[in-house]
Amino acid sequence: MKPLDFTKLDGLITAVAQDYQTNEVLMLAFMNPEAWEETVKTGRACYFSRSRQRLWRKGEESGNVQIVKEILIDCDRDAVVMKVEQIGGAACHVGYNSCFYTKIESDGSEKIIKAEKVFDPEKVYGKK
Repeated sequence: MKPLDFTKLDGLITAVAQDYQTNEVLMLAFMNPEAWEETVKTGRACYFSRSRQRLWRKGEESGNVQIVKEILIDCDRDAVVMKVEQIGGAACHVGYNSCFYTKIESDGSEKIIKAEKVFDPEKVYGKK
């Protein structure tokens, strides 16, 4: 396999997680080479947390893991789409199935388009 290009974005690539059955975009995150290698080796999504500056194994706190079914690499080899099976009900840390639950209307206002949360973040993480 040709290597991915980790020379942009301070050594990171963009990773989009998409539900492998519905094609719903669940979340966007980043991977460094170590996260990429772990994901490919284990078949479970592993990302690099920019805020914590460490590997972030999806579901390590919440139990909401992502099993990788397919990986697509873009033409520049600096971004991936991972088609995943979302285990545990939600990809979003605030409790929604998808992180993309807000829509911008034509007048510029925001509208929550996914009104029901799958879990309560306070119960899962002890915070909002």
